[in-house]
Amino acid sequence: MLASRQAMCLAWGPELTLIYNDAYAPVLGLKHPAAIGRPIQQVWSDVWADIEPMIRHALSGQAVWFEELHLVMERNGYPEDTWWQVSYSPARDDEGRIVGMLNVATEMTGKVQIEAALRASEARLRFLSELDEALRSSRDAPAAMLAAAELLALRLGATRCAYADVDPDNDRFVIRNDFSAPGVATSAGTYRLDLFGSRASADMRHGRTLVVADVSEELAPEDGRDMFQSIGINAVVCCPLIKQGRLAAMMAVHQDRPRQWQDDEVALVEAVVERCWAHIERAGSEARLRESEERLRLSVEHAEIGFWDVDLVRNELIWPPRTKALFGISPDVPVTMADFYGGLHPDDRDITSEAFAASADPARRAVYDVEYRTIGKEDGVVRWVAAKGRGVFDDTRDEARCIRVAGTAVDISARKRAEEELRALNTQLEQRVTERTLELRRFRDIVDATRSPICAFDADYRLIAFNRMHNAEFRRVNGFDTKLGDVLPDLFIPEQREVMRALMTRALSGESFTVVEQFGRPEYGTPFWEITYTPLLDEDGRVIGAFHLALDISDRLRAEAELETAQEALRQSQKMEAMGQLTGGVAHDFNNLLTPIVGSLDLLQRRGVGGEREQRLIAGAIQSAERAKTLVQRLLAFARRQPLQPVPVDVAALVNGMADLLSSTTGPQVRVVVNIAEDLPPAKADPNQLEMALLNLGVNARDAMLDGGTLRITATRESMRQSRGDLRRGQYVRLSVADTGVGMDEATLARAVEPFFSTKGIGKGTGLGLSMAHGLVAQLGGALTIESQLGVGTNVELWLPVSPNIVTATEALAAPLASLVERGLALLVDDEEVVRASTADMLEELGYRVQEASSAEAALALVAEGARPDLLVTDHLMPGMTGVDLARVLKERLPDLPVLIVSGYADAEGIAPDLPRLTKPFRSAELAASVMGLTIYAGASKTHGFTPT
Repeated sequence: MLASRQAMCLAWGPELTLIYNDAYAPVLGLKHPAAIGRPIQQVWSDVWADIEPMIRHALSGQAVWFEELHLVMERNGYPEDTWWQVSYSPARDDEGRIVGMLNVATEMTGKVQIEAALRASEARLRFLSELDEALRSSRDAPAAMLAAAELLALRLGATRCAYADVDPDNDRFVIRNDFSAPGVATSAGTYRLDLFGSRASADMRHGRTLVVADVSEELAPEDGRDMFQSIGINAVVCCPLIKQGRLAAMMAVHQDRPRQWQDDEVALVEAVVERCWAHIERAGSEARLRESEERLRLSVEHAEIGFWDVDLVRNELIWPPRTKALFGISPDVPVTMADFYGGLHPDDRDITSEAFAASADPARRAVYDVEYRTIGKEDGVVRWVAAKGRGVFDDTRDEARCIRVAGTAVDISARKRAEEELRALNTQLEQRVTERTLELRRFRDIVDATRSPICAFDADYRLIAFNRMHNAEFRRVNGFDTKLGDVLPDLFIPEQREVMRALMTRALSGESFTVVEQFGRPEYGTPFWEITYTPLLDEDGRVIGAFHLALDISDRLRAEAELETAQEALRQSQKMEAMGQLTGGVAHDFNNLLTPIVGSLDLLQRRGVGGEREQRLIAGAIQSAERAKTLVQRLLAFARRQPLQPVPVDVAALVNGMADLLSSTTGPQVRVVVNIAEDLPPAKADPNQLEMALLNLGVNARDAMLDGGTLRITATRESMRQSRGDLRRGQYVRLSVADTGVGMDEATLARAVEPFFSTKGIGKGTGLGLSMAHGLVAQLGGALTIESQLGVGTNVELWLPVSPNIVTATEALAAPLASLVERGLALLVDDEEVVRASTADMLEELGYRVQEASSAEAALALVAEGARPDLLVTDHLMPGMTGVDLARVLKERLPDLPVLIVSGYADAEGIAPDLPRLTKPFRSAELAASVMGLTIYAGASKTHGFTPT
C-alpha cells in the first residue's frame, strides 16, 4: 500500500487507527499530517455520518464500491462538494480474522464539475438558440418581447416576466403585456418608477441591473417594498435599456417568494435582454432601410437618367425601366446579376468585375467608374454605357461590410460612335467639332428634360449650369429667375444665405451627401427640400465645382406630421380605455366588499340592536356605506360598467324639478337660469344617474364661481348629420350646464374627465364628477363635450340620444312579500363567503330556507342530488360558470324557477335583459322588493302562460 501511487488508507484495530500512503495525503488536505495514527472517526468527523455505514459493511466482511460518491468535506477549512470513486474492503490477519478496513479512493470532483458545466453550457446554448428563433419568427417588436418573456420565465421557473417602455419623463413606464405563470395576475399597467424606491430608480436610470433576493428584507416599506409586493413581487431581477443617455425600456423577472438569484441566472437575464434589444434595433433599422429603398425606387422610376442598385445583403439587382433598356430588356421583365454579367460584351467583363469588386471592398472603397458595352438580350443591339457609383458600408460591426453598391448609368453609345467617327475623320476637324457639339447638345437636352431641379456651380459658388426645372422651381419659391454667373448663396434671404453657402462648401470640399433644409421666401412659401450634393472632378481628380439635385418633400413631411398627431390621439384613447378597465375592476371589488357591510348594518338597524348610542353609531356607519356606494357608482359610470336602467326621460320635467335643489345647492350668490326648448323629445337615459350627473355639474360650477355668477342650464334638440369625434350621426337632446367661473387652461381641460383628477384641493372633491358624467353618456351611446376659457367660464354639454319610445309611468308593486309567495327553499350562489352570509340572513328574514353554494358548479351538484329550490339568487361574475349560464341551465330543468342575478356591475353583453338583476350593495328592503317582483311574475306566468322578463 505504501508503495502504490493510488490513494489508499487502512483503518486498523479496534479504534480503526488511520494509516495511509503519500497518494492519500492530498485527499486529507489540511488534515495531513496530523491524521496519521488517529481514529478514522476523528479524522473524518465531518463526513462520518455518510461513510460509517459503508465502513461497518466492510468490517462485516463485504466489500463496498461506489462510482460517484458525493461528500461535503471540510478538509481545507471550508465546506466543499466532492465526488469520489471509492471502495471499502475488509483487512484480515494471517488467521483470516477481520482486523481493519482498506479504503481505495480516486477523486472525481473535477470531472463531475466539468461535465455539469458542459451540460449547463449546452442547455444555455440551446435556450439562446430557441430564443433567437422565436425573435426571428415574431411579426413585430411586441410579439418578439412577449415570446422572449415566456421563454425566460419558463427557463428560470419564475412567476412572471414583464417588459416596459419608459416615457421621456424618465419616470412613468408602461407594461403593455407580460407572461405570467398559471394563476398569477398580469402586471400590465402604467406605473411610476420612483414609487419602486430609491434603489430601483437609481439602478435603472444609471443602467445597472437590479437584483433583489428578498423584497421584505432588503427594502423598507416606504422605499419600494409596498409597491413591489402590491403586484406580487417578492424577488426580482430587472435590466434597463439606456438610449442616448436616457432610460428607454426595462425587462424584469418576478418571483412571488424570496429567491436567492444565482450569478448564471442573472447573466442569463442580461443576455436575453441584450438579444431582445438588439433584435428590436435591428428590426427597426431594417424597416427604415426598406422605407429608404422605397423612396429610392420611386425616385429612380421617375428619373431620366438610368439608375442601378445592387443589394448585396439580399442578393438583389434593382433596375428601373430606363436601365433595363440599356441592356435591351423590357420594363416588366425581372432581372438578376446574371442578366448584368450575361449582357456585357465579353471583352468588357473583366474590367467591369474588377471595378465593382474595388467599390465593394471595405478596405479600398473605390469609386465605381467604368464604361462598357452591352449586347441587348432581346434586340441584340450593342450599346455603350458609362456607369458610376459608390458602395454603402455597414461600419457598426467589428468587421465592416458592404451592404449595397448603387449609382447611375448613361447611354454613351452616341458619344462612342462619334469618337470612332472622329478618329476616322481626323483630317476633317470641322466635321469632328460639329459632331462633338451635337453630342453635347444631346446630353444637355437629356439633363434639361429631367423633372428634378439640377444645378452646377464652380469653386466660387457661381452657377455654371442648371436645367429648366431648377429655374422654374427657384422662381416658384423666390419670385425671380436665376442666370449663369449668379453667386447662388447671395440669391437667398439673409437667414438662408449662410445655410446654402455652408452646404455648397461641404460639396466643394469633395463630400457627397444628402440633407433636408427649408429654402424660399416667406411670401411664396418655404418648402422643405431634400438636396443631394455631388462634387465635380477634373481628369486629375481635383474638385472644380459641384452640382446638386433637389426634391420638394413638403407634402411627405406634412403627411408624417399628421400621422404622428393621429398616433398621439390613439395613445390618449388607449390610456383612457386602460384607466376605465382598471376603475371598473376596482369598483366591482368594492361592491363585493360593501354588500355584506350594508346588509349587516341594515339588519342590525332593523332589529334595533343595542341602545340609543349603538343605533346612532349604526346609522352613521350606514350613512358612510351609502356614501361609499355612491362613490362606487361614479367609478362604474366612468368605466361604463354601471348597471343602467335606460328609459325614455322627459328632460324638461327632470331639469325643472331639480331647479330648486340646484338653487339651494349653489347658494344665493349664484343665479340659476333654466332655458328648455319647447316640444323637447324624450331622451334615452337613466333618470337617477342623470340627476346625479346634473347635480355634480352644478356643484362643479358653484365651486368655479367663488365670487358668485350665473349658472345656465339649457336643453335643446340637435341633429348630427355626420359623425364628429365621439358623436355619431343621429338625433340628440343636448343638455348644457354653463358657468361664468374661472375656466380651465388647456392642460386642465385635457385631464378633466380623468378619474380622481381635481383642482379643488385635498378633501374638497373626489375628482369623479366629470368622469362619472362622461362614462354615463358614453354608456348610453352619447357623448360629453367641454368648452372652457380662463377668466370666462366653462360649458359642459351632455349629448343624450333621443328615445324612440314615449315617457310612461311605472307602477310599483306594493303588496308585501309574505302575501304573494309561500315559504320555500332559496338556492344562494356566490363565491364570496361574507356576501353569502349577509344575503342568507336577509332571505331567512323573508321566510326562506337557504341552501348555499360557493360556485355555479356546486349549485348544479346540489340540484343533481335532489335539491328543488323555489328561488335562485346568484352572483354573476364567478370563477368558472357565470350566474347567467347557471340560470340558463336550471331554467331548462326547472322552467318555473324564479331567478335573481346579483352583480357589482353588469355589461350589456354579460347579463341578458330577460333576467332580473339586483345591484350590489343592497339592503334587505331592496332584496325583498326584487324577490317580490319575481314571485308576482312567476305566479302570473303559471296562471297566464307568459315568460317573465
